[in-house]
Amino acid sequence: MKTLRECLAEAREKKVAIGHFNISNLETLWAIFNAARKLSLPVIIGVSEGERDFIGVRQVAALVRSLREEFDYPIFLNADHTYSAERVKEAIDAHFDAAIFDGAQLSYEENVAMAKDCVAYARAKNPEIIVEGELGYIGTSSKLLDELPEGVATGDDLTKPEMAAKFVEETGVDLLAPAVGNVHGMLKGHPDPALNISRVQEISRAVNTPLVLHGASGNQDEEIKAAIAAGVAIVHVNTELRVAYRDALKIALQENPDEVTPHKLMKPVIAAVEAVVEKKLKVFNNIAKI
Repeated sequence: MKTLRECLAEAREKKVAIGHFNISNLETLWAIFNAARKLSLPVIIGVSEGERDFIGVRQVAALVRSLREEFDYPIFLNADHTYSAERVKEAIDAHFDAAIFDGAQLSYEENVAMAKDCVAYARAKNPEIIVEGELGYIGTSSKLLDELPEGVATGDDLTKPEMAAKFVEETGVDLLAPAVGNVHGMLKGHPDPALNISRVQEISRAVNTPLVLHGASGNQDEEIKAAIAAGVAIVHVNTELRVAYRDALKIALQENPDEVTPHKLMKPVIAAVEAVVEKKLKVFNNIAKI
């Protein structure tokens, strides 16, 4: 079975992207796995600090590992947006496949120093573990938004190619998440701001490192495809899954007011999330709609 590094190399060669989807529970994990397996595509499971605290760090590692081993399938686990070196190291010690140190709100110097520390720790523990750095602030919450969060990078504040190259060289990160017009969460009632595809391309040429697009829930399919063609190798989606989960659960409860068996109520929820993941994976991999 291929490693995450091998899957990334293959994605870059084919100019497609690996889907990264967050979970908070077992139902969402099954939905993501079912969709990926249906399409025979590798997939990354993400867990934020809050999601890790809810599920359990070692518990979520065991769940993902059980699917990988039982089905001999390339499903990987990433410690999404982690704001301290201690918590990155906690994930590495729990045998996560990847971890993100998010120092986007720190000074450049602090961001570099802490990301470099995380890379050194990962290399010492297991050279196969992938460490991602973030340069440029895009918000922090995967939720529905009335307006862009304060401080989100736009215009002149987008990640600059020369700073991206400097950051990658100084830290040694395996992946870079830049601010290219993307934002965490989804704006209510209309699409998120357009991605700056030319900036993605400029950064990709400057760093020669796989780029990661965070906050892709509110972006249009065509611009995501363009971002992948420009150098993005992993695309993160969370908010859209949460919305599908909530809406399907609401309908299930309304239509079955006397049902109290969780696994029966959750079947349509899993199906709804699975449908979103399948649609996204087809976009990320240029698979024609049927």
